[in-house]
Amino acid sequence: MHLPLTLRPVLAVAITLALAACQHTAPRGQSSAPADSAAADAGQAETFVQQVNDEYRAAHPEAAAAQWLASTYINQDSQLIAAKATERHLGWVNRINEQARVYRGLSGLTAATARSLDLIRLMTSMPAPSDAGRRAELAAIAARMEATYGAGNWCADPADEATCKDLGELSETLAQDRDWDRQLQAWQGWHTISRPMRADYVRFAELLNEGAQELDFADAGQMWRAGYDMSAADFEVETDRLWGQVKPLYDALHCHVRHVLTDQYGQRMPADGTIPAHVTGNMWAQDWSALYPLLEPYPGVSSLDVDGALERSGMDAKAMTRLAEDFYTSLGMPALPESFYANSQFTQPRDRDVVCHASAWDMDLDGDVRIKMCIKPTEEEFTTIYHELGHIYYYLAYNDLPPLFQNGAHDGFHEAIGDTVVLSLTPQYLASIGLVEDAAENEQATLNAQMKLALSKVVFLPFGKLIDQWRWGVFDGRIAPDNYNAGWWQLRNHYQGISAQGRTENDFDPGAKYHVPGNTPYTRYFLAHILQFQFHQALCQSAGHEGPLHSCSIYGNKEAGDRFWAMLKQGNRQPWQETLAELTGNGEMDASAILDYFAPLKQWLDERNAGRSCGWQGG
Repeated sequence: MHLPLTLRPVLAVAITLALAACQHTAPRGQSSAPADSAAADAGQAETFVQQVNDEYRAAHPEAAAAQWLASTYINQDSQLIAAKATERHLGWVNRINEQARVYRGLSGLTAATARSLDLIRLMTSMPAPSDAGRRAELAAIAARMEATYGAGNWCADPADEATCKDLGELSETLAQDRDWDRQLQAWQGWHTISRPMRADYVRFAELLNEGAQELDFADAGQMWRAGYDMSAADFEVETDRLWGQVKPLYDALHCHVRHVLTDQYGQRMPADGTIPAHVTGNMWAQDWSALYPLLEPYPGVSSLDVDGALERSGMDAKAMTRLAEDFYTSLGMPALPESFYANSQFTQPRDRDVVCHASAWDMDLDGDVRIKMCIKPTEEEFTTIYHELGHIYYYLAYNDLPPLFQNGAHDGFHEAIGDTVVLSLTPQYLASIGLVEDAAENEQATLNAQMKLALSKVVFLPFGKLIDQWRWGVFDGRIAPDNYNAGWWQLRNHYQGISAQGRTENDFDPGAKYHVPGNTPYTRYFLAHILQFQFHQALCQSAGHEGPLHSCSIYGNKEAGDRFWAMLKQGNRQPWQETLAELTGNGEMDASAILDYFAPLKQWLDERNAGRSCGWQGG
C-alpha cells in the first residue's frame, strides 16, 4: 500500500525512532548486578552501564533488520520475525531495568552513569509485563496492528477487487476532488480499516500499563511524559503553555478557512462553527495544504509551482534525495555513505506490500543509515526528504556516543532538525538549485508563501498535541474502552475545531492514524513544530541574516552549520535544556519565533476576519 506524506514535511514521522532508542534485543547471557543495593557501589554501576551499552550495540543490527523486513516485505513471515525480535527486546529491557534498580540513587555516581540509569528506565515506549506470556502477547498485538494498517485498503464493492483503493488513492480523492460526497466516501472508506484494531488496542493499553507500573509509573502515559528532564506533571503544564502561545494564530487561520469553505459548500457546513474533517484535503485533517488553491491570498502572484518544476525536471527519487543531501553538505556536514543509496527504499515496489510511511533508520549505530519512502515528484515529498535526512544526520553526528546517549536531546529535537532545514527552502534557494525561475519577493508573494506554509505548519499544531492527549486519557482511564471514539472526537473538536458526522463506538478512528497502531508517541511532533522555528531563528542569527525571519536561508553558511552540527553531536548526553541553551541562548522552549515568522499572515488574517463570527462550540 502507499501512504502519502501528507504532513509536509513533518510526517516524516513514522520514524522508526524506536529503532534509535528502543528496538534492541539482547545477546545471550545476562548483565550482572548485585542482588541488593547494600552490595552495590558506584564502580559497579559504571560497569553495569558499560555492559548495557555493549549489549545494546551488539544486538541492535539484528533487531533493526527484523523491523526493516517487516516494513519493506509485509507478510506473515516478516511479521513473525519482527514480533519475536520485539519480544526478545522487551524481555531484555525488563531484565536490565530490574538490575538497574539497585544502582539508582547511589551516592558517588558520575553524571553520565546517573543519566544512563535514568534512560534505561525510559528506553522504550512499549513497556512490557515481566510475565513472558503477556510479553509475547504484547509483541504479537503490536505486530498485528501495524500490519493491519500497512495492508489496509477499502473496497466500494468487497466482491470486486477493481473497486479497492489504498490510502494513497483515497488521499488523492480528498486532496484533488472538491465534491463533498466523493470526499466523504473516501474519508469514511479509509476509516473502516481500523475497526478490527479496536479490541486489540484495548488489550494493548492494558499490557502497556502493566509494564509501566512494573517500572514504578502510574500508567504508560505518565511514563511517556517522564522522558523530558522534568516531572510528568510539569511536562503536561509545559505543553499547555506552548499551545497557549500559538492558539491565537491557529484560531485566526481556522476562522478564515471556515469562511472560505462555507462559500464553497454552503449550508452543508455544520452550524457549530467546526470544519468537517473530510473537506480539509487530508485524511487526518492535520494538513490543509490541498485547500491552498481556494485560500491563496493573491492568485497568480508569484505562486511557486514546485510540483510542476519537479515533474518537468525528470528527476528520479535518488536525484531528489541528492539535492537534499547537498543542502546538508553545504553547511559543512559529511556526505552520506554510498550504502545509504544502495540500501534505502526510495520508491514503492510493484511486487509486494510495504509501509510507505516515511521513516529514517539507523541500522547498526555505526553509519549504516537508510530512509524508507515511496517518493513521487511532488513538493511535499521533496520537502519530506529534507526532513528525513535531518534524522539521518542526527544519527551520524552522535554515532560516536555510547548507545544509551544516541538519541535526540528529547524526541521533539529529532523531529525538528529536518524541519528546520525545510524553513530555509526559500524561493531564492529553490532558484539557486535551478528548480524555479521566479524568486521575486513582494508583499503579496510573501503572503501567498506564508499561507501555503501555515496550512501545513500552523494547522498541524493542535493535531500534534491531541493524539497523545487521547492516549494519556486511555492509559489513565479518563477515556474508557466503551468511549474510545467519542473521546477522540471530543479532543478533535476542542483542539482543532474539526468534526465528523455519523461516528459511533463501532468505529476506532484513532487507529486510522499510523502512529496509534504503530505506538509512536506523538507529542514529539508538536514540540518539533515549536522548536524548528526557535532553531531557525538562532541559526539565522548565526548566519548574520538581516531582515524578516521568513526570508532567511542558511544554505551554504558554514558558521550556522558548525553550530547546528555541534548541537547534533550532543545527542542525549545531557538535559535538553542545556543543549537548547547552547544553540539558542535560552533553555526554555518558546513559540515566539513561530509568531514572528508568521507575523505578516497574522496581520492579514486579522484584517480579513474583522466582523466575522469566529470560533466553534466546544473550542
